[in-house]
Amino acid sequence: MRINVENALFCLVDVQERLHPHVNHKDEVEKNLITLVKGLIVHDVPFIVNEQYKKGIGETIPSLRELIDTYPHFEKTTFSCCQNKTIMDAIKETNKQIIIVAGIETHVCVLQTCIDLLEAGLQPVLVTDCVSSRKQKDTDVAIERLIQAGVIPTTYESLLFELTVDSKNPVFKQISALVK
Repeated sequence: MRINVENALFCLVDVQERLHPHVNHKDEVEKNLITLVKGLIVHDVPFIVNEQYKKGIGETIPSLRELIDTYPHFEKTTFSCCQNKTIMDAIKETNKQIIIVAGIETHVCVLQTCIDLLEAGLQPVLVTDCVSSRKQKDTDVAIERLIQAGVIPTTYESLLFELTVDSKNPVFKQISALVK
């Protein structure tokens, strides 16, 4: 199945100030997320930004917050974004069928969100180099489980070029510069 711009929505999950410092490979994941977000902005993919219990876990990390401040933000207490009616209604209102998912932690909020997206008849695409957990084993097992469940795995670079489709696309040079 091809992932296309016209049918895609980006769901950022819980990349927050008091959680992010504790995840495995945090600097690499942050760098990858910044590149992914910039590339999705270039492609004009709509965003939904989710934050788990902000009073306890804080805001989205500053390096991402400055890029995504203009997009809809949702606070939740449920682990799955989809178990929050307001968030699920916002996802459905976009009429997008492909939901690109990235964030933390892979084995809790990201996993449960992807499973619920599948159950809702949507196709989650997991950006595997833009997710993490505190323990690598939790990330690995969650990714394996999600693939077995039907989630499409990808990497940020693969996804951005798939969305670009053609080197003659007007955004090709911008995307190429981002991933260098």
